[in-house]
Formats: sequence, C-alpha cells, structure tokens
Amino acid sequence: MNTAGQLDHRAAVAAEAARFADLVRGADMTAPVPTCPGWDLTDLVRHAGSVHRWFTVLLRRRIQAPPTSREVDLRLPERADGYADWLAEGAAEAAEVFAETDLDAPMWVWGADGHARFWVRRMAFETLLHRVDAERALGLPSAVDRELARDGVDEFLVNLPYATLFAPKVANLRGADRTLRFECADTDGSWLVRLRPDGFGLVTDGTAADSPADAVVRAPAADLLLFLYGRLDRSAASVETGGDEELLDLWTANSEF
Repeated sequence: MNTAGQLDHRAAVAAEAARFADLVRGADMTAPVPTCPGWDLTDLVRHAGSVHRWFTVLLRRRIQAPPTSREVDLRLPERADGYADWLAEGAAEAAEVFAETDLDAPMWVWGADGHARFWVRRMAFETLLHRVDAERALGLPSAVDRELARDGVDEFLVNLPYATLFAPKVANLRGADRTLRFECADTDGSWLVRLRPDGFGLVTDGTAADSPADAVVRAPAADLLLFLYGRLDRSAASVETGGDEELLDLWTANSEF
C-alpha cells in the first residue's frame, strides 16, 4: 500500500519543523530525551537540523551516486538558545530547494524510490519523529495527523529492507516464510510483511489483503507509526498484538532505525 502521492510532504516538513522550533524556543536545552538515550535537547535539535541541511545539499546537487562525504557547513549557533532559530532557518532553506526541485527527477537514494521525492518524504518523517521526541523530553503530549501517520507507516515499511547500511540489525529480519500484518485501527491502512530466508519485504502482488499472517500489530495510525520507530512499546494500551510472540520479538528487536 502506497499513499505517498496523496500528501504534500514539502508542506509537512515546514509544518513539523515549525512545531519543533516552537517547542524548543525558550526550553531547557539540557533536558534529557528519554526516547534517545544519552541525548539532551541540544543533541536532538542539532541532529534534526543537520539532517535537514544534509538532505538539502543532496537535493540541490541532484546526486546520482552514493556521496563520498557528509561534510556540510552546519553554521551551528554559538549559544544553546540559538538552536530554535537555527532549526527554523534550516527548514526555510530546505523549502527554497524544494520549490526549485522536480520531485520526479531521478536521484540516488538509499531506499526504494529513486527520485528526489524520496528525500522530501524522508525528511518529513525524520522531522515529525524528532518533534515527538522533543515533546517527550518536555513532558508534553503528542498529536500526529492521522493521514500523515498512515503515510509514515508506509514509508517506514517500504524502506526498511534497504536500511542495513545504518541499521545493521535489520539484516536479522529473516524467516522461513513468516508474515506480519500491520493495521491502522482508525483508517484503511494494512501492510503484510513477509520474512524469507534471504531477507524480507512488503507483499505487493495483490494477495496481501487476503493472506493470513503469523503475527498482527494493530493500533491507531499515529501509535502504529510510533511503535514502528520504537517510541511506543507493544504493551501500550492502544497497541493490539496477536499471533506468534517470538516473531513479534524478532521484529521489535531488529526493526528500529
């Protein structure tokens, strides 16, 4: 199931970055981030803003091969209280590049969709996820748009098989034709993942809807997205699971990135 074409990911990046910047403006930047052990808010914002700038460079250059360097002029602020504006400035620069980019242009990507739009969609969910991390650090509730969350589930599951470069545990997601189904409880989202001896991936041949699964995870779209990213445990009240517990253990132990 692919919902990417139904959403404006450029607008999502701008909205999520603005929310993120507003959250940390005036906040205690030394506050620990419980969902990113060892990080404080400064580390979180520095990471998110650095990703924005890195993706912007990739888009501006329309790269056609894996980059040999990640060197980017980050222009980091001198003081911790400058990070909110720094984050907003990076998002504004990204928006300028988005406006002049043909999102259908072929590009090198690490995931499934070899076009410029891959990086904008990826940036949308990278920003959303770390905005939620910031809210957790500040003890605030999180709200995620349902349709955006559903698209984020799809983006995660489509690209996860390609993530071993920076998430090596993903290579452990193998099995003898074992399947997991992920379902949105509040909208029409359902994905079937098959583990094979040589790897795993989404079932996209038209049989996914009717095929039984060895394990099932069902939650509202926002909670399903946070579960997939390891920000919500499957013991949470909103997350329903069923079927093969060992298969669910294998998934949760090896699927985060």
